[in-house]
Amino acid sequence: MTIKDITNYLEKLAPLSHQASYDNAGLLVGYPQTEVRGVLTTLDCTEEIIHEAIARNCNLVVAHHPIIFKGLKRFNGLNYVERTVMLAIKNDIAIYATHTNLDSVKGGVNYMIAEKLGLQNPKIMAPQKQILKKLVSFVPLENTQKVLDALYAAGAGQIGEYKNCSFQVEGTGTFTPTGAAKPHIGRMNEPEKVAENRIEVIFDAYLENQILKALKTSHPYEEVAYYLSLLENQNQAVGSGLIASLSEPLCEENFLHYLKDKMGLQTFRHTPLLNKYVQKIALCGGAGGFLLKDAIRQGADVFITADYKYHEFFDADKQIIICDIGHYESEVYTKELIVRYLSEKFTNFAVLKSQVNTNPVLFFS
Repeated sequence: MTIKDITNYLEKLAPLSHQASYDNAGLLVGYPQTEVRGVLTTLDCTEEIIHEAIARNCNLVVAHHPIIFKGLKRFNGLNYVERTVMLAIKNDIAIYATHTNLDSVKGGVNYMIAEKLGLQNPKIMAPQKQILKKLVSFVPLENTQKVLDALYAAGAGQIGEYKNCSFQVEGTGTFTPTGAAKPHIGRMNEPEKVAENRIEVIFDAYLENQILKALKTSHPYEEVAYYLSLLENQNQAVGSGLIASLSEPLCEENFLHYLKDKMGLQTFRHTPLLNKYVQKIALCGGAGGFLLKDAIRQGADVFITADYKYHEFFDADKQIIICDIGHYESEVYTKELIVRYLSEKFTNFAVLKSQVNTNPVLFFS
């Protein structure tokens, strides 16, 4: 297996097109065609992680946080970023990051937090818009199912938990073959009428190339008529944060103990208790303060996230309990998520979870 085999599979779960505009996910160091000996998963990529990869015979590090955010103009080893990249290159260690794209997808970082907390019925809290497209095309009646099957196989027709979704309406297509045309139906320079189905399917915008390839290779016509449109619809499988529920309500103090235990926390910060029971939980791994209004609007009792500033805690305004559990603490189980995902597919080399604690924030007691 090559690095490209691994990264292609990771991008089935978390396509790079879903990363935020400021992000730098993807293969940061290494050649895509390099054969993989072993994979080490980590939250952060540091010099210590590269040394661990060397010691454990892994030549691909899959990190959540990209080691490179801004362009590097020189490699002098003057900071930890330069030293880490230099060490990786010197030892033929590739580095791949799956960051905000993994944050935003179904089955990603936030779903792992929900799993750790035993939450039920998880749903994306703030689904994204304008990342879905609609394809409309026109197919002879007898070829309709063949074309639709090809589109479904390419990833079209998925709406929430429903697959193979389409709309069809029967009509009449007209054309006249001219010039060098080689028509599937009809004769040269003679008007033709064909009973056709107008078909419509929805798909993730990043799949456009493979959807069009599937359409053109399965369609019987030499020239395929189609058009695409960008949709305002929310994609319920992609977005920010998560909202879910405890199986049974807990009093606030018991919930705080539950949160500390399930997430393996030393301590965490929270806003004043509200003397209510807790059942509906909003969460966002990493810095999720921008989602507070969504959490309140959707009736969450608690919002679990990280990186809150002092004055931002006032925004809870006695409507919700904010629990800031720490950036590292909220995302550390991403290592486990990536190991599980890759191990299900690749069994001919080791996929290992880093044993290094890369948390730069320590607590003094």
